[in-house]
Amino acid sequence: MDWNEEHVSSWLQAIGIKPEHIQKLKAEEVTGPVLLNINESYLKKLGLGGGQIQLLLSKRDELIPDKSKTIKKKGENREEAKHEVVSSSDVTSPEHPLLSSDLTETSVTLPQSKYRKFNDNDEHFSYIKHAVLPPETGIDNLTTPCHEYKSLENACKLEPRKLKIKFASEVIRFACACMNMRANGTIHFGVMDKTKTSYKHGEIIGIPIEDKEIFEDALDYIENCFPTQHSDARKCIKPPKFIPVIDKDCQTQNWIVEVDVVPMVNVVRDKVYGARIPKFNEKTNKIEYEQKAYYQRVGPNTPRVTEDEFVGFIQALKDLDQKREQEENNQNQAQAHFKEDLERKLLVLLTRGKKSMDNTLRYILVSNRFDQENLQNIKFLVQMNIFCVFDYDPDSKSSGLCHNYKEHHAVNLHFLRDYDHRENTVDFIKKLQLFDRTSWIFCNGRSDYIGGESPCDEKTWIKTKKKLLKRAVSVICNEILPKGSFVVLFILTSDVEQPLVDTFHEFYAEMSGHEDIVIISESRENYKKWSSLAQVSCSLDILEQISVVGMPMSHIDATIQVHQLTSHQDGCLPVSNNGVCFIKSVDMERMNSLEVVCVDQCDETNVNVMGQEQIQKIEQYFYQGGKIDWVNLWLADRNQCGEVIRRDAYAEINKMLEDLERSDSLKRSIENINIYHEPGSGGSTVARQIIWNWRKKMRCAVVKQSYQATTVCEHAVQLWNYKEIDKNPCLPVLLLLEDCNADYQHDLRRELSNAVTTMKISPSKLCFIILCCKRSLDPERMCKTLPLRTVGVTHKLSPAEKKLFSKKAGSLKLTFEPEFILTFVLMSKEFEQSYITGFVENLLKEIDHSSLQTQLIKFVALLNSHIENSYLSVSHCEAFLGLRIHLDKFDKTAKPSTSTWINEVRHQTFENSLSEQARYFFIQLKSSETHISSVRIIHHLIAKEILKQLSSYQSQSEIAMSLLQDKGLFDHRFGRDDFRKFVRDLFIKRTKKSKGDPNDSWFSPLIEHVREKEDVEKAIDLLKLAYTRFDEDAFVAQQLARLLNENKNFEEAEIWAKRAKSHLQQHTYILDTLGQVYKKWFYSKHDAIYERNADIQPEDITDIIHTVLKGITTFRESEKCSQSQMVCLNNSYFGEVDIGCRLLKLLSNVDIFSTKEGNRELMLTDYIPKEVQKPWQRYHGLLKGMKNSIRIALECISDDLAHFQNFTSEEEEELDEGEPETVNNPRKWLLRKSAVYAKLFFHNIQKDEVSDANTVSPLMRQMKIFQLRGGNVTTVLYLLSNNNKQRAAKLEEIINLFPVNLKKDLDQTGLINFVFCQIALSCASPGSGKLLSIEELQNLSRPFCSEKRTVLPDTAYLLLSLLFWPEDSMGKEHSNTISDVVTNAIKSLHRYSEIKSAASRKGRIFTHFLLGKARGLNKIVHKTTIEKFCKGTFSERRLKWQGGEVWTNPDVVKELKRVTGYTENGNLFVRVSDQSNIRVIPLFSASLPNSNENVTFYLGFSLHGVVAFDIKVAE
Repeated sequence: MDWNEEHVSSWLQAIGIKPEHIQKLKAEEVTGPVLLNINESYLKKLGLGGGQIQLLLSKRDELIPDKSKTIKKKGENREEAKHEVVSSSDVTSPEHPLLSSDLTETSVTLPQSKYRKFNDNDEHFSYIKHAVLPPETGIDNLTTPCHEYKSLENACKLEPRKLKIKFASEVIRFACACMNMRANGTIHFGVMDKTKTSYKHGEIIGIPIEDKEIFEDALDYIENCFPTQHSDARKCIKPPKFIPVIDKDCQTQNWIVEVDVVPMVNVVRDKVYGARIPKFNEKTNKIEYEQKAYYQRVGPNTPRVTEDEFVGFIQALKDLDQKREQEENNQNQAQAHFKEDLERKLLVLLTRGKKSMDNTLRYILVSNRFDQENLQNIKFLVQMNIFCVFDYDPDSKSSGLCHNYKEHHAVNLHFLRDYDHRENTVDFIKKLQLFDRTSWIFCNGRSDYIGGESPCDEKTWIKTKKKLLKRAVSVICNEILPKGSFVVLFILTSDVEQPLVDTFHEFYAEMSGHEDIVIISESRENYKKWSSLAQVSCSLDILEQISVVGMPMSHIDATIQVHQLTSHQDGCLPVSNNGVCFIKSVDMERMNSLEVVCVDQCDETNVNVMGQEQIQKIEQYFYQGGKIDWVNLWLADRNQCGEVIRRDAYAEINKMLEDLERSDSLKRSIENINIYHEPGSGGSTVARQIIWNWRKKMRCAVVKQSYQATTVCEHAVQLWNYKEIDKNPCLPVLLLLEDCNADYQHDLRRELSNAVTTMKISPSKLCFIILCCKRSLDPERMCKTLPLRTVGVTHKLSPAEKKLFSKKAGSLKLTFEPEFILTFVLMSKEFEQSYITGFVENLLKEIDHSSLQTQLIKFVALLNSHIENSYLSVSHCEAFLGLRIHLDKFDKTAKPSTSTWINEVRHQTFENSLSEQARYFFIQLKSSETHISSVRIIHHLIAKEILKQLSSYQSQSEIAMSLLQDKGLFDHRFGRDDFRKFVRDLFIKRTKKSKGDPNDSWFSPLIEHVREKEDVEKAIDLLKLAYTRFDEDAFVAQQLARLLNENKNFEEAEIWAKRAKSHLQQHTYILDTLGQVYKKWFYSKHDAIYERNADIQPEDITDIIHTVLKGITTFRESEKCSQSQMVCLNNSYFGEVDIGCRLLKLLSNVDIFSTKEGNRELMLTDYIPKEVQKPWQRYHGLLKGMKNSIRIALECISDDLAHFQNFTSEEEEELDEGEPETVNNPRKWLLRKSAVYAKLFFHNIQKDEVSDANTVSPLMRQMKIFQLRGGNVTTVLYLLSNNNKQRAAKLEEIINLFPVNLKKDLDQTGLINFVFCQIALSCASPGSGKLLSIEELQNLSRPFCSEKRTVLPDTAYLLLSLLFWPEDSMGKEHSNTISDVVTNAIKSLHRYSEIKSAASRKGRIFTHFLLGKARGLNKIVHKTTIEKFCKGTFSERRLKWQGGEVWTNPDVVKELKRVTGYTENGNLFVRVSDQSNIRVIPLFSASLPNSNENVTFYLGFSLHGVVAFDIKVAE
């Protein structure tokens, strides 16, 4: 009950308490809450008599509903939800007074309503049904209206004539009293005037009105009621006003009828008014008038003036006239002098009480149609950080606000339906680019859009769009933007319609109140209509407090701009002539995959608006461990804050860039500079300092890696040539890549390289420099891969750096509190382990191990120790510490006047809730994109030390278990996707040396730690709980199966691998894991058999065979599933070969097969001895087929290796279970396994036996060839990669093993292998006597040309393309036979390539040979011949290939032949005859020119067809 003393006094008058007692209670400041607590003893002390006390308490108790009775009256259509009931024992006993806090918790609380503005014709004003007006009042001062209520709940049902008389009699009586008392007054009809019903006194009910004229015509009785003074009465009694009553649950319209009485002193001076009250005589059925009487106001009542009172009443009129005149004059003066400070109000509402408007708050704009004049005043909007716009103007895109805003900023145009998403929030944000560009939501269609989103009327909108609006608002408020990070701004520039108000209702509901909602309305009329409709959600008082009304848009525009921290202006870029050019903001935003750093970056910042306090916060954030901001560097340049130290690495990179910039230096078009840095060593600061200080010499930008490399490349090229006339002298673009994976870096480099060649830029012209800054725990090792272009930044400081850091630490201690510069102090101490240990130990001495704050420290430390870039959102922290409930209650109860500092209170509440240790350990970060606040430990080494020192109280497994069991954290909305990803990574993500980690781990670091330092059973329990927590995640089950398998718990490992398979039945890696379980299980059983040291009988290994065959079956499932197409090397083939070879070896040691003859029967015949017929009866077919199945698996591995370069993506690395050799050197593995396989099927062949066909069977020869690594194309070609001198001899030995009659005695595969051995030998030893001529090899291969119906292996087509490629230039005539052979072979390779296209990214195609200038077999040049001309480390050689530098090498130019071709419609061709041509695949920087040109290039041969290197337009 929020009554003040005046309300209580009026109520006391109404119930008949004596005036002297009313004055006592008023003097005692008895307000509504006090009235609820008053008891009998207190009233006796004030001198009230027993009767007065009884009356007051009983009437007071009537205000409080009784829980024992139902509130809903029979036949009344009333909302039960609006009334809760309370037991009488809680409220009626004077001995147990009701506390106001009890009332807010348990009793009825109907909304309070505000009166319509007195004597105001506001046609938009309305009341809310069941809201309560203040109690009826007497006369306080003469210009403040008194109020009287009449419910008319029965009278409204009367016939029109009787209703008219009833209405007239009440109005005339009340008006007569007001005129006599010289007091303003309003009589309200439809408001409850008595409390005998279940309604409250003053409750708004309304009455149905069919004909308003009944009430208007009722005032025609004035002439008869005031026979001689009707003219005055007409002037004082205003026409009735009909106020609609809003009731969302009722279709019929009710009204409040109000009549204002305004007795101006110039009308009523020196006059007394008597009235004849009309009444209806039922008997005569006529209207009669009462005797003339004089009326007055006594409290809230209107009694007659009695004869005894009349003389005094007349005498008092003179004083009343004087008082009335004085109050009218005072009121006029007050109205003239009242002026609301709208500037301050506007600023406070829009900035949440800050002194300036910066980018830390986002704005959601809700608007309708802007007229052309207002569109001239929207510059303040252009400079605001607008997240999205709810636009109800269908023409906005063509001629409204959107059209004008798009001139300054890039926007994404959306409809409400676009926000009705079903994917996870991260993907949804990425899809709509919500934090990159303003989302412009057309809420009522677009008139210029042809896709079926037409504007609709209000009723149709409610049916079709209202649900979508609700969803959109809910998604934004509950999933995307955290509370307190945004303000919703309604700008009412045209007539208000219901959908706009519905938007207010939705935001009010989703934001739990009015906080952070602002309304701007230039037109008072628009605002009146708005507020009357909006009051359904929010009271008129609060609406006024959050609204800026009557301020012209031009004033709003200028006022806000003065307080904006940055002013919108175009940026400047350096140009090749040493000048600058302007770049429009909208153009920069269209390059949304880049954060462009301009020459004049931050120059638009207003330092005066910023203030010293904000400057200090920026600096403090950096020294506490946050990423350096451009504005920090800008302030340092202007001596507005301290200088930022440059580490020695800065000078090294600077020197590299200066060397590249010099025109005389040897350059590629794309250059790489790598920074590897230990976390917290300042590597990212060095990278940003480089960007900052080179922004005037080069065009600089930071890459947003959420975008694909193709998009980044497109935008980088736009930046490179922006407003440059001649492209050749363009300045290079310096692109910063922060913490990217190697795949992304290579993809970007390839895309940029292709783009440069497309634009016909000279290969030696430097266009792009990729500055790649990566975290690494071993930067010095990573530098060795590319020493000339890599810098390592470690915690170790040079002597010069030590001096700088020591001096800086001393100066910072004078400015900042110790906890704000801890990271810098630790850095100045080089993160020495002894210092870290002492620092953590000192802080943990007094820590409360049972507190929530300590548990929070442990959770964050666990994440930061094991997961790079992990954090916990502040919102999650608040939820964990139980602050959300407190803060939400605070938000709901806070008055609008306090909302400006609520954000500060929230921040302070969180800070105060942290223990001293947490305040030292945590740094609060803010995402530059989303502005979502988060916390992490100041350094990952500190996080590791915290876990180490707390391990005696709680182990890492126990902390992880507690984290997984915390339902509140997992169910919390904001940042949920990131939080779940970080925690999931704890159990899945492994370390990789390729990513800068010190080692390759078999499991995630947490699981590795728990199984090694604690107990493997705890690791198993953790993964089981994680499986449940992450909704039975298949990959967690896979990791658990791997762990159990590693621990030799094979039965349970099988169960969990099958469980993973049940969720993802066709996933390569999960099936492979199940196969690996069977494989290791078999190895265990295999070793146990041999440990017995006894003869092996068939019965002994039946179970082993069963396990092996389950493994082989699973590996084959993995090989066949669809994902395997995405994997270059499917580990399951390796698994099948390993397990198959070892089983065959075991079988050969079984007693019955251990002899030479028995071995032959096992390996080479279909004979099944009787000893094994019964024990192995289920397996005979599979066992006899193993020779072929292993060979097929080896061929599949060979085929993959021949097609693709060895490559594994980061995602694959997490799931891959391949052994180190199969991952790092699969070709070497293939050579070794081919030899093992072959050895199972032959006894050693002596050299003199080779030519004796009787001694050596074809199979024995074949197996010997296999052993010598001539069994497939990959192993043959791998011999060439071996640079030892024996390779030629080895190839000659293999060739010797082939039969004399090649065509007759060799099958298709054998013939292909023989020809490739010949080609390989010609590359290894061109003068060997074992070589056949090219013509002889062509003849051997001709059968492949004629076998059109037979499916040939793609190696056969590669062979044909090599042998038959014309030696002369393609322009000369060639026989149709040769051209047909080449054309058909390459077309066949293209068909094979399309089948494998899912995995064949062009950068991964394996090129085996290139076309040389020599003739015969010598024209075929193996790739290793070219590679030996390229010196340097592997990474440097790779860059030479990618950058095209290899083709400028004189030895390469001398060796290789340039081929002439042409481009057409974006494709490259060579002509092989007048009738046919061949499509050539361009690789690396050999991207095609846009136009149709004659070109030359070097030709390569691969299993995808012929490929082109170093394409150049023919002179």
